[in-house]
Formats: sequence, structure tokens, C-alpha cells
Amino acid sequence: MGLLFLLCMIKSEYHVVGVMSGTSLDGIDLVQVKFYFEGFWRFEILAAETIAYPKKWRDTLRNLVSLSLEDLKKIDEDYTEFLALTIKEFIFKNDIKNVDAICSHGHTALHQPEKRLTLQIGNLPEIAKILNEIVVCDFRVEDVKLGGQGAPLVPIGDKLLFSEYDFCLNLGGFANISTEIKQSRIAYDICPVNIVLNHYVSQLGFDFDDGGQIASSGKLDTTLLYQLNDLNFYAQKHPKSLGLEWVRTNIFPLIDIFKLEVKDVLNTFVEHIAVQIASVIKQKNDASVLVTGGGAYNKYLMERIKFHSKSKIIIPVNQVVEFKEALVFGFLGVLKLRGEVNCLHSVTGASKDHSSGIIYHP
Repeated sequence: MGLLFLLCMIKSEYHVVGVMSGTSLDGIDLVQVKFYFEGFWRFEILAAETIAYPKKWRDTLRNLVSLSLEDLKKIDEDYTEFLALTIKEFIFKNDIKNVDAICSHGHTALHQPEKRLTLQIGNLPEIAKILNEIVVCDFRVEDVKLGGQGAPLVPIGDKLLFSEYDFCLNLGGFANISTEIKQSRIAYDICPVNIVLNHYVSQLGFDFDDGGQIASSGKLDTTLLYQLNDLNFYAQKHPKSLGLEWVRTNIFPLIDIFKLEVKDVLNTFVEHIAVQIASVIKQKNDASVLVTGGGAYNKYLMERIKFHSKSKIIIPVNQVVEFKEALVFGFLGVLKLRGEVNCLHSVTGASKDHSSGIIYHP
């Protein structure tokens, strides 16, 4: 990064577009955000939207882990163009004139940090040319090169934007959590959430279980619950992270052996999620827990978490619930533009804190 560019980027106010595509395949989350620094960081969401994936892309993204690297290369090219045009449409629709940068996560195609391998498609240099804007992206690769998990990356945002909460819990494709222990931020994936629930409810023709109504009508299978809770991952210490490959290897085959009705699968897996989350947040007495992500709207899941824990569960305004990850990736981009740390080794297990991501110019 050139020194002149870095100096130009050190200012007190930034206007960015944050972009996130999660493993649950709900769609592409886009936010227009103003970040401003007044001794501490604050933000204002000016516009936000989730663009649902067309069926073709949803099917393609769902099967990425089974493809060859050659196939992924072509999909990466196509997805980069698709993502850029989606962002362009968002900018046009909201008449956004002032943009310091587009800050995009891309979509995870492979995540095997133990092999020093992670790939997020949609992060090719062409994205900046199509958008004719500065783009900050590809936030995970450097961390994995430094021996880290490359995930989770949101905790720097939790630390600097949401420090008043004891825990920040996000319920998306996976549940991940961050907290402060001895003045050091730690964070990790807890368990799968919507990536499993949506998979099974799709067998009934639904994209998701609205409010957890189907799960609440099912019966708990205690044997399956025990075996889920007994998986090795849950005994591991942080840093640790999960991916679709792990779910396909460890979760789906285990559940399918039981040949349960979908409502019973959902009921049992919601209980599993609640037990795993409660075991983490119970580590601090009367903790305040900020809950975001699509899972925050699953009333039955929230009831079960409250049942297993005495923590104070706080669900913020809808824009923060739905767009916190896109918001924070926008913030990661701002920190990168400033040359400041945006990736914490205490969270990912990398060899050092660093300023992660790639900056593309049009």
C-alpha cells in the first residue's frame, strides 16, 4: 500500500458499502454505512438490503465443496462479475454518490485452515474495474497464511463497535461468539445453525422454519441429541472454526442414520444449538448477550437458549440483526484503508495481529 494513499485514507469519517454472503445462502447482504471516529468508533447505517440469490446461483454455491479447483476458477470469474453487478445495482438504487470503498467478504468456497487453505470467490481484481471504485476484499487469506483459522473476523467490530455487551453472538449459517477475557478478545464458532436447519426444512418445501414453528411442533430425540453434543469439535479449545465440509462429514450423516421426521430433526437440532450456546454464555454470570443474524428471529431457538441460560438476551434493531456482518466487513475495510489492525491473533490463532485484506483500485 502506497504511503500517499495511506495518508489520504486517515480521516475521521468514511462512507463505505459493506458486502457479505453467508453460508446459509439467504442472499447477498449490502449496507451503506457511515463510520466516524470521535475518540471511539461509531456508525450509521444509511441503507441496507438483502438480494436473494437466483436459484441457479443458490444451487451452484451449495455444491462448491464438491468441485475441482479448475471448476472453481471459472465460477470465481462468473461470481465476481455477478457480485459486482449486484453491488452496482444497490449503489444505483440508493443513489449513493459518496463512496470511499466497497468492502466485500465474497463467498466462502473452501475453508480448510489446517491445510493452510481458504478460498472466497468474488474477490478477483476485476470487481474494482466493473464497479469503478476502490474495493477492499479477501480478508481471510493472509490470516490463514499466518497460521490462523481465518475466522471469525467479525470480533474486531464487536470489540470496537459493540463493546458494551459481554458477548456478541451471531446466529447465521453457524453460531459464532466473541467476548473479552483478561483484556484480550477471543472468538470462535460454536456450532452449526441455519446451515443445518435450512437443509432439513427445505425437504418440506420451505427456505427456513419461520419463527421455529415446525421445530417447536417436533419431538426431542435424546439419543441423537447426546451424540450431537458428544462430537469432538465441542471438546476442542478455541481458536476453532467450522465450515460446510465439516457439516457434511459429521452432522448430516449422523442425523440421517436416525431416519426421523423433519420436525423431530429440527426440534432436536434446535435443542443441540441451545445447549452448546448456553454452555458458552454461562461462563459469565448474568451476562448481556447481543444476538444478531437470521437465527435471532427463530423464536423457538431463542426460548430454548433462555431456558438453558440465565443470561440477558438482547436483540437489537432489525438492521443490526440482519446486517451486522456486512456492517463489520465494511469496518474491516476501513481499518485496512487506515493500515490498522483488523484481524486479532487472539481470535484466529495466527502468529500476530495484522491488517488483513487486499485493496484493488479501478
